[in-house]
Amino acid sequence: MGVARLLAKGWVLVCFYAGAHALRDALLSGRDPVDVVPEVSISVLLFAAMGLLFVGGYGASAGLPRLQGFRLKELKLPRFIPGFNEITFLVFVVLSFVDQVVYAPLHISDPVSNALAAAIYFAVPGQRVVTNTLGECAMDGGRVFASAFTWLMAVVFVCSAVSRLKLTAGLIRLERMARPEVLGPTALAAVLGLTAVVAIQCLFIGSAYSLLPCSAFVGVPGELLIGLAPLLLAYLIFAALASLLAIGGEK
Repeated sequence: MGVARLLAKGWVLVCFYAGAHALRDALLSGRDPVDVVPEVSISVLLFAAMGLLFVGGYGASAGLPRLQGFRLKELKLPRFIPGFNEITFLVFVVLSFVDQVVYAPLHISDPVSNALAAAIYFAVPGQRVVTNTLGECAMDGGRVFASAFTWLMAVVFVCSAVSRLKLTAGLIRLERMARPEVLGPTALAAVLGLTAVVAIQCLFIGSAYSLLPCSAFVGVPGELLIGLAPLLLAYLIFAALASLLAIGGEK
């Protein structure tokens, strides 16, 4: 749950999620797949590589991986296998994407979509802001239901991950023994906690949504804002809680 690894996971996920939407939008506009697929793939890989270089610089400054004493045998397959929380998160991201591109545009107003949207509207203040903003911009198009579905996935993920919080905190403590973080446990938990508080205010409360123009909800930026941002917030909250609990166990 180090900062470098968390940033790397988040950045790569954003790049591929945005690339998937960009590819879909280009194909729907009638462009030739032979031209579109290489163009989008190269862009996604370049953006992902730039982000990973930045994250790698931070990791190297922390000695992760250390240039001195680093051995190839340390690159074991289990280090790269995602855990249950990561797999659950990726499944929810895929479900959110499928809902955005397949289900939501065709079910703007039906009993299921209306019931879910109403429930999330009551529970998540940010959903109310999204609904009101999209109404003022006259650009629903399934975005209200897609936002409600993503918030539902985010809430389910947080509840599921919190049930295994002690296990995750224990793994973090073991990882710190072998590979200490450059920020230190307390500073890391403070950074993650502060970032989570700001993100909650911007997304869950909806402060950021109210400041955005209608154009922010169009195209790839709008699709990321509606279909991925709540899930990233959920993972950030889980990471902050796990890091904080890990500090408590170390004392």
